[in-house]
Order: sequence, then C-alpha cells, then structure tokens
Amino acid sequence: MQRLTDEELLELLNEIESDHAERKESFKGDVPKKARQAVCAFANDLAGHNRPGVLFIGVKDNGEPSGLEVTDELLRALADMKTDGNILPLPALSVERRELKGAEVAVVTVMPSDSPPVKYDGRIWIRTGPRRALANAQEERILNEKRRYKNLPFDINPVPSAKLSDISKSIFENEYLPQAFADDVLEANGRSYEERLASCRMIASPDDPTPTVVGLLAIGKSPQDFLPGAYIQFLRIDGLELADAVIDEEEIRGGIVEVLRRAEEKLKAHNRIAIDITAAATHQVETPYPQAALQQILYNAVLHRVYEGTHTPIRVYWFNDRVEINSPGGPYGNVTVENFGRPGVTDYRNPNVADVLKTFGFIQAFGRGIATARRAMQANGNPEPEFETTQTAVVCVLRGKS
Repeated sequence: MQRLTDEELLELLNEIESDHAERKESFKGDVPKKARQAVCAFANDLAGHNRPGVLFIGVKDNGEPSGLEVTDELLRALADMKTDGNILPLPALSVERRELKGAEVAVVTVMPSDSPPVKYDGRIWIRTGPRRALANAQEERILNEKRRYKNLPFDINPVPSAKLSDISKSIFENEYLPQAFADDVLEANGRSYEERLASCRMIASPDDPTPTVVGLLAIGKSPQDFLPGAYIQFLRIDGLELADAVIDEEEIRGGIVEVLRRAEEKLKAHNRIAIDITAAATHQVETPYPQAALQQILYNAVLHRVYEGTHTPIRVYWFNDRVEINSPGGPYGNVTVENFGRPGVTDYRNPNVADVLKTFGFIQAFGRGIATARRAMQANGNPEPEFETTQTAVVCVLRGKS
C-alpha cells in the first residue's frame, strides 16, 4: 500500500480541480454515502492515472483545514468503508491521521483496483474531472478492458478450457444480477449479455467470453469439471478418531451457492437440539454448537481457500466431541501464521469470490467472521475456537461443551 508523503498530500490539497482528490469538512449527514462513492470512483480509476486517489476528511473545499477533531472513532468509521460490504470488490485503502497545514486531517488513500469495475450500492462510480458520476455503458466497457492488462487475482483469471455455454444464463440473470446491481442500473439499455457478464467479472471481456474462475464458481453449470477441488467433503464420524466408523458422508458439489446451502443443511441436520425439561421451570433448548459459528467458519473456508493448483476439497469432519473444518491454503497477504485471527488483520486471496458471497447474502460485512464465531461459541457455553495454521492449510476446531 503506497503511503503518500506530506508534500504529495499538500499538493493534492492545493490542486482544487484534481480528479484524484476529494475534500470533506466532516463525516456527518450524507458525507458517509458520498465518501463511499468517492472511494468507489478512485478504485475504478477511469482516467488511468495508476496512482492513489485521496479522500480528505476535515478539509474545506478550498483546501484549508476545517478544524475537525480526528478521533479514533472517526478513523474506525472511515476504515469500515473497506469492510462493510457496500463497496465490491473490496477496495484497497488505508486510513491515517495526518497533520497538514498545522491541523489534524483524516486521510483515506485508495489504490486503483485490479478488478474494475468496482460498485458501491450496486452502482459503478467514476471520476469525471473533479466530480463523481455514474458510469455509462461505454465507460463500463473501458473499465472492463482495463482489467485485461492488470496482474489479476487468480479468481478472475479466465479458464481457457471453459466456454460461455458452461455458465448458466438463467442463474446469472434471475438470481445474481438483481442482487448485484440497483434497479435503475438494470433498467438501463445498451448492455449486451456478454457486457453484463464482463462487468461482473464472470467472463474475461465482451470480446473474449471465456468464463473466469469466479464465473464458474458463481454461475457455472458444473464448476468441478474445471476446478476439481472446489467442493466440500463432509464426514460424520461416530468416535473421536478419523479411523472410527463413518455414519454419514457426502461430497457436496455444484456452484458456490448450492454447495454452501447444502453444507449448511447438513450441519443443521447433525446439530441436534436437546431440550432439558428438568433443569428449570421452562424448557431449556440447547444445541451442541451454535449454528452461527459453524456458518462463519464454513464461509471463511470457502472464501479464503486456495483454488489454484489443487484438487483438495474443504473437509468438514464431525466427531463426537468436535467439528474440524479444514481449508486448503494457508494464510494470505497481510495475514500470517503469527497474526492469524487477530482483530483487524485481514486480507483476501479471492476478492471476487468475496463479492459473490456478499451479493448472494452469505456475508454481510467482512473481517468479522472469526470474531462472530468466538462470540457465538462463548454464548453457547463452548470453548473458544482453535486454529491450526500452516503454509498449506487452516484448520478450525470447534469443540463441544464439556
């Protein structure tokens, strides 16, 4: 992440007509919404500057400080723009408290996205000179073309052996699109089927309709034909060791939505509810594991696993005393074996898979799955989740009540 010097920031403050800087006196009223639009526009970098865009909070339109107090609460609110799930795919941004022109200013630095177009609230925002605007069909095409010349994340690499007929037009148009874009955007004319697919990163480009990895995972008819490890292996073991008797097993295959829904149903079926009518005047309902914890760890496994160069599935092994969820691929990027699971430490191997999971409603916000699982386990009376991390896998162990 590029950190701009004080001199570079001052130059942007003083360059009033810049198309890669925006200034706000505070973070109140409708500013949080406009700030997210600005982050989206900077990430799209339609003009092709290939340099960061900067959002200043605590600065007047003329570039002078407004005297705003830059509190930790304000910095947290600004950082939430990255992970609250409203800007997709997830933007690369940093938030800092800087002293400029003798006053504190909050500085949000946004890097151009490797995976344009980026959307906020289902709309694609761009910069036209010093102003924000919604992208038209031609501007969307330009953003799609820009993506072809970037160092792409693996999840939007095209899969050469796949064809357009390998993805489901019905799922894309009837299930994905209505959730991915605002109604007014969908009603706009002039975008072909291929252009819409490309805008959602499901194919390489309108001129090269080769399905991408995320396209096959999200709307593919048979993703495992091209990504053999993209499934979940479930075992219910009657015992404490892997060698004990297996009383239920299934290889859960299909698109990412079908796989997750069927896996959740399997987990619910085995998470039998116990009702105690003797311990209190009212019935006490208990489950061996909180469903929220099972869900969050499963979603994390699907989101953060490595899909490249492996036939290894996600493994969910349910023993009599614990549930183990094994995700192939170790920590990624800013996340290491040493800092894994610490609050605020996140990175995304598959940012476009994250977009799909948010669009289909599996994830509401990012970077909170482990914290949610920990809180749910504690509330249910279970031990805290245990994580075993290596360079090749992350294993989460959820233990039953003692």
